[in-house]
Amino acid sequence: MFNIGAGEFLVLGVIALLVFGPEQLPKAAAQAGRVLRQLRRLADNAKSDIQAGLGPEYKDFDVQDLNPKRFVQKHFWDDDDDEQPKPGAAAQLNGRRPPFDREAT
Repeated sequence: MFNIGAGEFLVLGVIALLVFGPEQLPKAAAQAGRVLRQLRRLADNAKSDIQAGLGPEYKDFDVQDLNPKRFVQKHFWDDDDDEQPKPGAAAQLNGRRPPFDREAT
């Protein structure tokens, strides 16, 4: 999710130490951990509620598929084993070129 290096982590630690002080830093870190666990639990419960509400027809549904980037990746870039590439524009999808319609533009 986040790509934090050792130097950046150290700078964040020093800033937290200056802001909270050595007495309050462990309490603040524990409280932040509790909040993150509660948020993760809330997200997991929401995900399971959505999947349970959709019913058995959508048992393979993944909430990440609602992300527009993931939707495009799944429907345009994933290779289908059933279909053979056709010569021309369809064969360009293997080269990761986006679909293009001259008449639509």
